[in-house]
Amino acid sequence: MNKRDYYEILGLSKNATDEEIKRAFRKLAKQYHPDINKEPGAEEKFKEIGEAYAVLSDPAKRRQYDQFGHAAFQNGGGGSAGGFSGFDASDINLDDILNDLFGGAFGGFGFGGSRSRSTSGSRSSRGKDIRVVLNLTFEEAAFGCEKDIKLDLTAECSKCHGKGGFGEKTCKTCGGAGRVLEQQQTIFGYMQTQKTCPECRGAGKTFESVCDDCRGKGVVFKTKTLTVTIPEGVDEGFQLRLSGKGNAGVNGGSNGDVFIEFKIKEHPLFERDGADIYLEVPVTITDAALGCKKEIPTLTGNVILDIKPGTQNYTKLKLKGKGLKTPNSFGRGNMYAVINIIIPTKLDRKQKSLLQDLAKTDLEDSPEFRNFRKYLN
Repeated sequence: MNKRDYYEILGLSKNATDEEIKRAFRKLAKQYHPDINKEPGAEEKFKEIGEAYAVLSDPAKRRQYDQFGHAAFQNGGGGSAGGFSGFDASDINLDDILNDLFGGAFGGFGFGGSRSRSTSGSRSSRGKDIRVVLNLTFEEAAFGCEKDIKLDLTAECSKCHGKGGFGEKTCKTCGGAGRVLEQQQTIFGYMQTQKTCPECRGAGKTFESVCDDCRGKGVVFKTKTLTVTIPEGVDEGFQLRLSGKGNAGVNGGSNGDVFIEFKIKEHPLFERDGADIYLEVPVTITDAALGCKKEIPTLTGNVILDIKPGTQNYTKLKLKGKGLKTPNSFGRGNMYAVINIIIPTKLDRKQKSLLQDLAKTDLEDSPEFRNFRKYLN
């Protein structure tokens, strides 16, 4: 299914600021919120606006979208350990977004599943996401690897199975609604306000006994170790998403996700640029002038590099397919050997004599010297 451009949905240019994105979303959300706009298609439009904002308001997701478009979120969104990108439209909780921007003015509309009211009146909430920074060597990022990470997170209480207590019963104070009406006398007369039930704290139910392990919260803190499969070619700025591996939800809510960001250690020889890598190859003046065959390292082993006679400094020699793979791609980048001619700093008498003979070589008529002399005063 073809999706509209997120910037187009919000009526913005690609260089829009964070404040412009927020302002555009606020305006459109008010216009198309289904509690206000009853026209056909308003709800779908509202969800489309929310999806666009969820991506463009997040710096990491926006960076991926700007680089790859919608394709950045099509592979791995389901959240397997090797899944890549970290975004799924089904994760969007428009209620939370609206509450953040409008202070709860619209109330809950029930999008996204992060918070919803069950038949008993209790609110379920999705567990919080966790972000982890994982350090990798250059080789680990290039070839992929497995890493164990330890996480301190909330998990469902095994004793009460996440309920928070035993002997569940409907709250007598609110009758299971989770809210009670309170009447107050004001200068305008009596006014009724709806408040969270003080007895069950909005759950709509109480227990004969509270669970000792979780103290009624339904979740406990635990340290878990996850084995993570890192795909080939990850780079700094990318995210890996582990769906449902984050903090436990409350009252039946889904678990949060774990988002892994990478910090790659620099290599002493190789320098990376996307899928391509660069290697500076030191050669002598005679190697460059006369040509030679030089053994150089690559990520997959040593190869023989053919340096032609008369090779100039900073010449780039391409080794096709000797670069990196990138996640969700099949091909490899290239490797570039950059020639670095090393000038000797200490010469004996014989070496100086040889260089003086070399200086007699007539290079003054070469195009480089002629063009240079044109601009001399």
